[in-house]
Amino acid sequence: MDAYLLIITLVSIVLVILGVSLFKWHAFISLTVASLFLAIFSGLSWDKIVSAYETGVGGVLGHLVGILALGTILGKMLSESGAGLQIANFFVKIFGEKKLPWAMFLSGFIIGIPVFFEVGILILLPLVISIQQATKKNILLIALPGIAGLSIVHGLVPPHPGAIAAIGIFDANLGKVLLYSLIIALPAGIVGGPLFAKYIHKRVLPKGEPELVKVEEKDEKSLPSVGISFFAILLPVLLMIIGTAAPYMKFLPDEVMKALAFVGSPLVSLLLAVFFAFYFLGFKQGIGKEKLKKFTEDCILPVGSIVLIIGAGGAFKQVLIDSGVGTTIGNMSESLSLSPLVLAFMIAGLIRIATGSATVALTTAAGIVSPIIAGMSGVNVELLVLATGAGSLMFSHVNDAGFWMVKEYLGLSVEETFKTWTVLETVLSFVAFAGVLILDLFV
Repeated sequence: MDAYLLIITLVSIVLVILGVSLFKWHAFISLTVASLFLAIFSGLSWDKIVSAYETGVGGVLGHLVGILALGTILGKMLSESGAGLQIANFFVKIFGEKKLPWAMFLSGFIIGIPVFFEVGILILLPLVISIQQATKKNILLIALPGIAGLSIVHGLVPPHPGAIAAIGIFDANLGKVLLYSLIIALPAGIVGGPLFAKYIHKRVLPKGEPELVKVEEKDEKSLPSVGISFFAILLPVLLMIIGTAAPYMKFLPDEVMKALAFVGSPLVSLLLAVFFAFYFLGFKQGIGKEKLKKFTEDCILPVGSIVLIIGAGGAFKQVLIDSGVGTTIGNMSESLSLSPLVLAFMIAGLIRIATGSATVALTTAAGIVSPIIAGMSGVNVELLVLATGAGSLMFSHVNDAGFWMVKEYLGLSVEETFKTWTVLETVLSFVAFAGVLILDLFV
């Protein structure tokens, strides 16, 4: 029976992969079909199949929908107001021309905290191309560190959707994940960003030119100030850190501690940051109510797709639990003495290579590993989130939208993109995982 359950689980994962890659189904459809297939063939009774699916979707999306929507709105405000550009400009001025890779990495890292990877690229690229035209340096030296900063944050740091979904699935502490993710993401990003860019730009000289992005000169006087731009990005992070620390502030009255924990919850901290952005990056910059409403509507539409994928990933997890597959895999991994961290990293990596989506990889792998660790003691679930996130970054190739974005926006050939972007993502993945294993020795 155990062998049969494992084979059915593997077939269901292959269904997800074939659905996304061969049949070109949306990941939501693929995950839903795989969940129903697994439920039926594992012998789950007919009356429990739909309720398991609904429980899984509700469980993971209950705390997530608002966070995703608010994070996207904040990202849109940073993009439209020029706040992201202002931050990048600030780092370039501080570091000077010789240390441009470091300036671009920090820009990408900080801009990437509240925005999706794709939005971050669109904020950074005009600056990358402006610098390249002014300095005549190889564009890879300037662009790759910025992209590495965006990517490592997207894979590991809340409030990005994959990380938030995994936190929900593993029932991890968001504040701890945020703290650990920053400790791990910085060194991983430095190795995959400035250091890798310095190595590769001497070996790959792009033959093409970036043509998709036309650099528009923005009057610096029309941009929000550097201080306001930084504060808008870092406000939700600061509030979440305060919220996590609140229960330990025993010197404060009980009600104050509860109020700080409330303000530091992801939903409330992002809501406050959005209102801050509406006022200081919107009204103060001359953007009217109608335009703000349009920005909000424009950026909420794409969230629907991510919400569906994450919800279906949660359903897959619930079916794994209810059908007993999780217990079976757990017993096997215990007999193999495989660390849950290694297991999560490997499963996420395989799904990422197969489907091309870091979010699908993170959510599906978390769903597979979560039932396995249910009966284990001493598993650090916060580090498990980050091990899964690290695995979800590796070996981006032709089935990943990010691969094509980097190729087209930087004017690279497919071969050049493999030598730069694909290697960069794999370096980020393995260095981040090494960071997880090192941190596991101390926490």
